Amino acid sequence: MKKNVAVFFGGRSNEHDVSIITGMLAVNLLRGAGYEVMPVYLPLDGGMRACKSARGVEEFRGSVWKQFDEVILYGNALVSPKRPKKAKFTIDCALNCCHGGQGEDGTLAALLNWNGVLSASPEMPVSAIFMDKSLSKIALRGLDIPVVEDFTVTEREWTEDKEGVIKRAEPLGYPVIVKPSALGSSIGIRVAKNEEELAAAFELAFSLDGSALVEKYLEEKRDINCAACIIGGKIELSPLEEVFSSEEILSFREKYEDAGERTSRIPADVPDAIREEIDCYMKRVCAAFRVKGVVRADFLVSGEEVYFNELNTVPGSLASYLYGESLTEGRDFLVKLIEGATKQEEKKIVQTDLLSGGVFGGSKGCKRR
Repeated sequence: MKKNVAVFFGGRSNEHDVSIITGMLAVNLLRGAGYEVMPVYLPLDGGMRACKSARGVEEFRGSVWKQFDEVILYGNALVSPKRPKKAKFTIDCALNCCHGGQGEDGTLAALLNWNGVLSASPEMPVSAIFMDKSLSKIALRGLDIPVVEDFTVTEREWTEDKEGVIKRAEPLGYPVIVKPSALGSSIGIRVAKNEEELAAAFELAFSLDGSALVEKYLEEKRDINCAACIIGGKIELSPLEEVFSSEEILSFREKYEDAGERTSRIPADVPDAIREEIDCYMKRVCAAFRVKGVVRADFLVSGEEVYFNELNTVPGSLASYLYGESLTEGRDFLVKLIEGATKQEEKKIVQTDLLSGGVFGGSKGCKRR
């Protein structure tokens, strides 16, 4: 039986445009696999648009997208706000392609769950924690997974005591990296080599986010990526990828604008001990957070030391390229995600019938006045 798949992309995020590229790639691959697909665009100013006829990213330039129908979720259906009882599209499974913002921080996952929509993407708890780099460091340390030495600063702390905040960086030693806590794709990240550059990095970070992470900079490091596809609790790890950069950090420009010139190696040429350590940390995180769908982790390797850098719950291209280079392999990978999600067993909700008696007793009962 043909399944109806809703692919969500866009959203209020600095990675809005990248999300459109990932979303439309998924839409066209799933159409090629025989699914009935509804592209669901989330504009920067909010809301949802059903884009049934959309075929390419060019249809989301400027205000062209406004021709598509405004919709809302009503249970497992997309409906018009003016006619909520008439479904435009009934959803058998959803796929989240929203990078960053409320698409990747668990908001969309929670909305889908609230409406009873099956999703092939990670759920709210893991999305919320790993979207915030400060919270993710707490979680990783709790799992005994090594991370780079760091501290977090809120915008209020910076405004009230700039001198005190700058002194907190001294034990790390310069240079340091300053990152907005809840952004991705290297947006707003700066390397600071002295106090003046640190202050400028904070000003940039706080123009984009309410808190910032300050990390020790590793002079000699390698950027290693590893994806995990989890279906029915079974974890399938991808080959490791090493991404090469000509800059101090892998920038947004290198990731997307110059992607054709960027070089990477799959599989990464690393010692077996490092590969096994990365595999171990990936499995530990996925098991602890009961992750489903696909995620990609970025690691830093310095000498023989491995550090868990971040976990992306909506990775670029949904990390499909790590499971196969061709479009056919990418299509088959997405099909595996969709089919795995629709086989989930729905759990029962206990009906207590407490209200049917009309009288409330016990220590937690309602008191009559």
